[in-house]
Amino acid sequence: MQWSVLTFNELSVDELYELLKLRVDIFVVEQNCPYPELDEKDRHIETRHLLGRNDAGEIVAYARLLAPGVSYTDASIGRVVVAEQARGGGVAYALMTEAIRLTESYWAGKNIQLGGQEYLKDFYQKLGFEPVSEVYLEDGIPHLDMLFRTV
Repeated sequence: MQWSVLTFNELSVDELYELLKLRVDIFVVEQNCPYPELDEKDRHIETRHLLGRNDAGEIVAYARLLAPGVSYTDASIGRVVVAEQARGGGVAYALMTEAIRLTESYWAGKNIQLGGQEYLKDFYQKLGFEPVSEVYLEDGIPHLDMLFRTV
């Protein structure tokens, strides 16, 4: 897996198209969840887009890294997605490990929060996240807030 991390203005038109297509294919189509996928957080000056490419150069993994105060008081990781053809081989774990590492380097001394789908609770806990909320519905899908404590 080849990783790159870019701001919105550093993304090429093709990269932007590919990452948005991946997010829509999974979050809107596969999960049958129509919601406003595009928000101003993508273009925030401090947002970082983490892209994971396979050997063919296709974006098959993605996460959005957000500065403290954009989604939560803490730094956060969101829009975590792995293409269907890349699942089951550890790509999600590698993606989150890289996302945590980068988030810690960009916003040192800040905890990392995410709003994860409930069925992924054990996965996130294995990475060091702890549940900090009750389960709630977001766009009809059970979620919970989780925190990775760095301080």
